[in-house]
Amino acid sequence: MSLPPWRHPEFRRGATDMLSVAPGIAAWGLVTGVAMIQSGLPFGLALFMSLVVFAASAQLAVLPLLISGAPLWVVWATAACVNLRFVIFSAQWRPYWRPYPRARRALLSYLTADLSFVLFMRRFPEPVPAPEQLPYVWGGIAVNAGSWHVASIAGLLLAGSIPLHWGLGFAGTLALLGLTCSLLVDRASWIAAGVAGAAAVAAYALPLKLNIVVAIAAAVTAGLLVDRHTARPALPADDRT
Repeated sequence: MSLPPWRHPEFRRGATDMLSVAPGIAAWGLVTGVAMIQSGLPFGLALFMSLVVFAASAQLAVLPLLISGAPLWVVWATAACVNLRFVIFSAQWRPYWRPYPRARRALLSYLTADLSFVLFMRRFPEPVPAPEQLPYVWGGIAVNAGSWHVASIAGLLLAGSIPLHWGLGFAGTLALLGLTCSLLVDRASWIAAGVAGAAAVAAYALPLKLNIVVAIAAAVTAGLLVDRHTARPALPADDRT
C-alpha cells in the first residue's frame, strides 16, 4: 500500500532541503508585506494578494500600478511578463509530471516556486517520473508556503515598525543565487548563467520587467549553441551505423 505523501521519507527530505533557504523566503515575504501596506494598499486587498498571488516579484512589480490606478490590463500584462520564467520551468517539469491528471499538474504549477524548481532539479536531475518525486515536492511546498505566508502576514501587521531600507529582500536573492550556482556543473550552464546576467543588466531599462524575459531567452540560446558545438567523443568503430 502506498504511503500518503506526508508520511513518505522524501516528504521530510523535501521539507529539510527547503528549510535551508526558508530564511530567504521569509525575508522576501516580510518585505513584500511591508511594501504593500507602506505603499497605501488597503489591508484586506494586501492580505488577499499575499495569499492568492503568492509571488513576490510579481506583487512588487504591479504594486505601483495598482496604487496609481493603472488599467487592469496593464497590471495583468506586467505580472505575466515578470512570471514568464515559469513557462521555462513548466517545460522542465513536464517529463516528471506527465503521468498525473491535469488538475494535479495545475495545482503543482500554482504552488511551486523558483526555489522549489531549483531544489527539485538538484534532487532529480534525470527527467524520468518516479514515485518519490511527488512527496519531495509536497515537503518543499509545505515549508515554502508556510515561510512565505507567515512572514508576509507579519509584514502586513508590522508595516509601521519595519522600514523598507533594511533591505531584507536581498536575503532571498542571496538564497536563490547560492542554489543556482550549485547547479552550474558544466561549461554550457556557466556560459548560459553569465549570458543571462549580462542580458538582464543590459536590458534593465525595458518596461514591465522585460529584462527578465530577455535574460531567459539569451540564456537558453547560449546554452543550446554551446551544447550544439561541444565536441562529443567519437563512437567505437563497432558502434557506428
